[in-house]
Amino acid sequence: MSKIWVTGGHGFLGKRVISRLEELGYTDIVNPTHSECDLKVMAEVEEVFHAHSPDMIVHLAALVGGIGANRSRPGEFFYDNMLMGLNVIEASRKAGIKKFLCAGTVCAYPKFCPVPFKEDDLWKGYPEETNAPYGVAKKALLVQLQAYRAQYGFPGIFIIPVNLFGPHDNFDPESSHVIPAMIRKFVEADAAGAATVKLWGTGEASREFLYVDDAAVGICSALEQYDSPEPVNLGTGREISIKRLAELISDIVGYSGDIMWDPTMPNGQPRRQLDTGRAKDSFGWEAEVSLEAGLRRTVEWYTNTLTV
Repeated sequence: MSKIWVTGGHGFLGKRVISRLEELGYTDIVNPTHSECDLKVMAEVEEVFHAHSPDMIVHLAALVGGIGANRSRPGEFFYDNMLMGLNVIEASRKAGIKKFLCAGTVCAYPKFCPVPFKEDDLWKGYPEETNAPYGVAKKALLVQLQAYRAQYGFPGIFIIPVNLFGPHDNFDPESSHVIPAMIRKFVEADAAGAATVKLWGTGEASREFLYVDDAAVGICSALEQYDSPEPVNLGTGREISIKRLAELISDIVGYSGDIMWDPTMPNGQPRRQLDTGRAKDSFGWEAEVSLEAGLRRTVEWYTNTLTV
């Protein structure tokens, strides 16, 4: 019988979360567009509460992007993400909601965090510089939730998804993350018969990737079953080098040219691999879709969009 407001419900992850909630039987979901509610304006946030009276919040709305977008717009990435979260959490506190889930980011972890990343290591260093404004803004929302729980008994939880990917991702070359950016480059190079594809960095950094549908299941499971001030990682617990990722995507696309690396461009954080034990122990969640299977689905979806 709960009425749930999913902020960012029209986005890549938000659409999957709403679909999962509907599968679980939730029928009363609030999902205003950005034009209907700018989360940076408190009066507009409060108007959603007045009009709809949601009693559970899933806060997914965020300004996100790859390394290039984070480097060129650090002020926006800090301000927008900080302000949206501050407003929604405070308005939720005043409304007396019964559950609040906030999606954080793996970018909040220290640049040289021990691998695998454990939630207790979140404060043991400063994030990698290229995405620190985004990561710090999100991490500050964890502090807000914990402070509100301590003072007001606010029922807020904080979930940390690793890098997400899947069909319907953002493939814009100016703002996309690494997987959609690579898929687009290899598909276009294959179509043009290009001899080489040029990629940022050295390829030596590692990343962990989570299929977006698995993330949606984890978020909804946490919403229903988890209630603690401690953050929870969502991931696969398996890392892959960017070089190997590029080779895998190239093979799936069918591109037969060479891959050239540009070491003058940043690698980002040296390594990313999460410890996912808390999610399994706390609400029985584990990722199901393998990286290769998810990549094949994503490449198939993207190439199909080009033929429509």
